[in-house]
Amino acid sequence: MAAIPDEVVFTSGATESNNMIIKGVADYYRNKGNHIVTTKVEHPAVLEACKYLEQHDYKVTYLDVDQFGRINIDDFKQVIEEHPPILVSIIWGNNEVGSLNPIQEIAEVCEEHNIFFHTDATQVIGKVKFNLSDYTGINFLSGSAHKLHGPKGTGMAILRKDSLGIPVKLTPLMHGGGQERDYRSGTLAVHNIVGFGKAAEISSKNLTQNVSKLEDLESTLNRILKDKFGDYIKFNNDNNYKIPGIVSIQFKGVNNEVLVKSLANHIAASTGSACSSSKPSHVLESMGLSIEEIRSTIRLSLSSITDKQKLAIFNEL
Repeated sequence: MAAIPDEVVFTSGATESNNMIIKGVADYYRNKGNHIVTTKVEHPAVLEACKYLEQHDYKVTYLDVDQFGRINIDDFKQVIEEHPPILVSIIWGNNEVGSLNPIQEIAEVCEEHNIFFHTDATQVIGKVKFNLSDYTGINFLSGSAHKLHGPKGTGMAILRKDSLGIPVKLTPLMHGGGQERDYRSGTLAVHNIVGFGKAAEISSKNLTQNVSKLEDLESTLNRILKDKFGDYIKFNNDNNYKIPGIVSIQFKGVNNEVLVKSLANHIAASTGSACSSSKPSHVLESMGLSIEEIRSTIRLSLSSITDKQKLAIFNEL
């Protein structure tokens, strides 16, 4: 990934980072406008922050997505040109279905129009190879340590300097002692940050082999499920341009909450985002799925430390 050390601000996780960036930019640059652009399939931390701003006289445009959860770049350009926003916040890789957005194109459009661009990269860090220096249009990026097998409760917000090397300004979410260059006050959880750093080091070193393993695990899992259940299942995600290891699958006619409970002694599955698992998936709804299809969908997430042999458990279901 590669980040400049003094552009990194440590937080309690991506939820805090998303809130800090979105609310901080909106407040600090209010005199330049009140329009924000995001999508209908963002993580709740982004959507709820935007809904909060709407209650304070901000205008938020929620972009539609296609059947796999990706935005249409032409629709995005049209919105930008018709009503230039002060901030664009679009998820890099979807946390429920794994679809990757055209981040390079989005970043280029934002850079061309001199618009701040934030992306929630929580799911892609450690699973998608990229160098941040290749994306000059990304101004803000957020992520969490536990997605790299680091300690929970630690995250980061990358606040990139401008072309002249001047630090970006925003209103802090947390005021106090002025830690983290006045961006985020509060005593730092040094032990967690060190753990985050070590996890990032290991992840970066093993990235290529981890991605290959995740692709192999997903391919194996998909094959087992197809052989076992045939037409009784349907995959909500496609197999192209996605995060390896995230699988969203419908078990037709089966209630997903009942299914997850029945599987609990064998595998860990969820009905959607792990951060809002009790609610019907807004992601799947935005992708055009019916309530019946949403209620029959579970999400499986594979890890680079998953033992391939353990996937055989699906043959026993």
